Amino acid sequence: MGLSPAPVLVPVLLLLGATVNGQPRGRILGGYEARPHLKPFMASLQLDGQHVCGGFLVAEQWVLSAAHCTEETGDKLFQVLLGAHSLTEQEPHKRLYRVRAQFPHPGSNKHNNKDDLLLLQLEEKAELNADVQVLPFQREDRDVAPDTVCEVAGWGITSHSGRRPDRLQQVERPVISRDVCNHRTRHDGTITNNMMCTDSRRKDTCKGDSGGPLVCGGVAEGVVTAGSRVCGNYKKPAIYTRLAPYAAWIDGVMASADGEGDTR
Repeated sequence: MGLSPAPVLVPVLLLLGATVNGQPRGRILGGYEARPHLKPFMASLQLDGQHVCGGFLVAEQWVLSAAHCTEETGDKLFQVLLGAHSLTEQEPHKRLYRVRAQFPHPGSNKHNNKDDLLLLQLEEKAELNADVQVLPFQREDRDVAPDTVCEVAGWGITSHSGRRPDRLQQVERPVISRDVCNHRTRHDGTITNNMMCTDSRRKDTCKGDSGGPLVCGGVAEGVVTAGSRVCGNYKKPAIYTRLAPYAAWIDGVMASADGEGDTR
């Protein structure tokens, strides 16, 4: 795409786990363009007009993403783009929303993937329509069976050369068991009961797609974590924060903040 040498270095740094302010955190490898607007729950978290992370609408005024996405934002609040397939083209229901408040899970930290969830309260309720819809998340605390094929989507970088897609990409990946994911040659015991993994051989998500949902059977089972790892390497499976263990936290934050407002 005619990228100059300097920008091409950025995704390499990201692969090594470095964080670059304003750059997308991760990518989908080996995927394909999603059919337009068939994932109306998808959100693009943006800073200064640039896509940084994914997310999804869990209630009319609430978007769920990954806490690691805030690491390089300073005191800035994200803006949230809803109703988009293309990040740049005109689309009938695309709209950029201001964020009233951001709520990272209190257990999240920059050193590991634990409790890697972020709730964003929009300044106003999203206007629901054919291209903007809430996605239900899993509330029953049970593991997804190994080999279940789930899907994930995002606007993250799509190649090692750093190409950034303008249109939403998706990929399907099979779930792998926690025992396999925790093998010493893979994540070596770091995957907790609040996490899950998918196979990452050549097709994968990574930091740029962080915050997006892992959807199994039409329900969000997990959120793409933003922790650094080599992407597309089968020895380092993709990691997600499971949502069922956090249902009470999600409900509690939304109820508490909604109770303080006067616009809902």
